Amino acid sequence: MSYQAYQKAQTSAESPSQVEYRLFAQVTNTLMRIKERGIRDNDMVKALDWNRRMWSVFSSDCGAEGNALPDQLRASIISLSIWVSKHSSAVMRGTEDIGDLISINRTIMEGLAAQHKLQQEASENDKNTPSKPIDSIL
Repeated sequence: MSYQAYQKAQTSAESPSQVEYRLFAQVTNTLMRIKERGIRDNDMVKALDWNRRMWSVFSSDCGAEGNALPDQLRASIISLSIWVSKHSSAVMRGTEDIGDLISINRTIMEGLAAQHKLQQEASENDKNTPSKPIDSIL
């Protein structure tokens, strides 16, 4: 019985892009609830800080040696992280709207969802492609 549970967990494990998508969804949903409330309070500050910290982690990861993302994409993520930090401060001061942060997060989520779909399609294609015996390749 436990072996079957292990197999199920192994096949249902999330890919890194799925984990990132889920995190973006949680943070963005919180920002959306804050926007709907329209109240500038401690909950808003916490939500903005959570969003800023998430972006900071992605920025740090993009700056780390060995990151496999293309240089241009890494630079774009780092730039967005800087913008998110500055914009979050302006939202806390009441000089900018939280909606822009929600919009950026949603755009990233769309990209992550598209990436996941492409990965699934590639995986399905790999499963449907018959493998050749090693002797026929050599």
